[in-house]
Amino acid sequence: MFKCFVRSLLVSPLLLSAAVLAASAQTDHPDRTFSQAALPTAQSMATQPDGTIVAGKMPAVIRPEAVKMAQAAAPIPVHASDTVDQVALDQVTSVSQLTDVRPTDWAFQALQSLVERYGCIVGYPDKTYRGNRALSRYEFAAGLNACMDRINELIAAGTADLVKKEDLAVLQKLQEDFAAELATLRGRIDGLEARTAKLEKQQFSTTTKLNAEAVFAIAGVATGDTVNGNAVQKNTVLGDRIRLNFDTSFNGEDLLRVRLQALNLQPFSSNATFTPEGDLRFAASPDGTNTIGIDALLYQFKLGEKTTIVLEANAGAIDDFTDTINPFLDGDGGSGALSHFGTRNSIYYLVNGAGIGIKHEFSDKLALSLGYLANDAATPGSDSGLFNGPFGAIAQLTFRPFEPLAIGLTYIRAYNNDFTANGSGGSNNANLGNLGEAFNSDSFGLAASFQLNPKIVINGSVGYTNANVLSGTRGSVDIWNWAVGLAFPDLFRKGSIAGIIVGMEPKVTNASSRLNFLEDRDTSLHVEGFYQFQLTDNIAITPGLIWLTAPDHNSNNDGILIGVIRTTFVF
Repeated sequence: MFKCFVRSLLVSPLLLSAAVLAASAQTDHPDRTFSQAALPTAQSMATQPDGTIVAGKMPAVIRPEAVKMAQAAAPIPVHASDTVDQVALDQVTSVSQLTDVRPTDWAFQALQSLVERYGCIVGYPDKTYRGNRALSRYEFAAGLNACMDRINELIAAGTADLVKKEDLAVLQKLQEDFAAELATLRGRIDGLEARTAKLEKQQFSTTTKLNAEAVFAIAGVATGDTVNGNAVQKNTVLGDRIRLNFDTSFNGEDLLRVRLQALNLQPFSSNATFTPEGDLRFAASPDGTNTIGIDALLYQFKLGEKTTIVLEANAGAIDDFTDTINPFLDGDGGSGALSHFGTRNSIYYLVNGAGIGIKHEFSDKLALSLGYLANDAATPGSDSGLFNGPFGAIAQLTFRPFEPLAIGLTYIRAYNNDFTANGSGGSNNANLGNLGEAFNSDSFGLAASFQLNPKIVINGSVGYTNANVLSGTRGSVDIWNWAVGLAFPDLFRKGSIAGIIVGMEPKVTNASSRLNFLEDRDTSLHVEGFYQFQLTDNIAITPGLIWLTAPDHNSNNDGILIGVIRTTFVF
């Protein structure tokens, strides 16, 4: 730890003075130095790149043949032939008058000699040799402190007779000349220790971190009169979605996540637009109340170097273990696209619930994701549970032939799940759950993303679903969707994102004779644009518009324009 590195700042100058007197009394051994047999391996301190300090080891005696190796790690030149006696202390200007301590200063050379004898400095974080440059006075004081620490260790261990009296005298002189810098460092360490003690006292867990996201949104329907005979509601609403993630790691490579969520925004499809098309990703409250619940509970761990396992106990989704191939636009409602449709390919919403996800990386260019999630896994009954109720199973190959390009090939098998299982999208006809009859489906997806340059990313996806009604009005339907998106990262301001999405939400393009009433007669385009302005590192404001040209894939319905201003806080 850093405080260990400068612990010797707290050592009283009286102790050092006593050591000088003790060494002066040893007249029968005036030139006694370290011997390898008398002194064990010395402990020294090294600074790591992240700022932490760890103990390092180096020989207590640096012999001439080891000098070159020592120079590769030490911030001060080491020469076995140097001695303090070679420098006349009264011939050099006091170092207290210098801005930096230069290699030609007596203090520099004196400390250099102490480093050689006592092995008290092991080097800089990047392990480079910086012996030819001047040191700041605080940097020099830190090195001086390390030597003070080492010599005091020898004194405390009763081996003070191994320390040359000349070294003690020089060390005392250095301590006097750098008293101001040492005192400053002592004050900083005292403050750091106090803050560290306070944090250790107040933290609720040594293994768990809290991160949170709060979304506040003003939204409303600006245009449109009727959808399927229902009057469009144009009220402006204000709501929120709050998420608290408690992330725990037990070994540094695993993750236990418990997410608490509260939200009060209802989807517009429930009582305003009367179609799942255009619903907002962060608006999914069933009753419009801010009831707190567990939104996600999962445990992720590594199985070998290339395989990751995710156990989902509640509200699992494919993005926990699968790449949605929609960079900068898939922010799960808190960032990026505003709508379910703009966030990711609609077929991904067919997979939701509790189960297992697996991701295996064959290489940096190829990965396989597999998953099985059941909606009612915890509910006993003939039409529920882990295997008897609604479920979705996914397999996806993600291919990255070179850096800017990513391609995903997806297959999903689902039972009694439609596009509203974990989201909302498509026409009413495309969501077969409205029939109230059992059905299954096979879906195929192709997605690609290409970064043209650091400022422009193009994303595209297409999805095909073949659904079969298994009871009642038996038959099958074909459902298609597609989307093209453009993302402009760091537009006008670093961290900001502009996005444009154009596509067709899930539409029934063909149906068997008994289900031909489900065919959508027209095609509606989903056009979405937003600009996410990164106000600070923790606050982003995103105005945006969503336009449905023929809501519910019916040109008899008036076009709908939805306006949104989303503000996201992360901490």
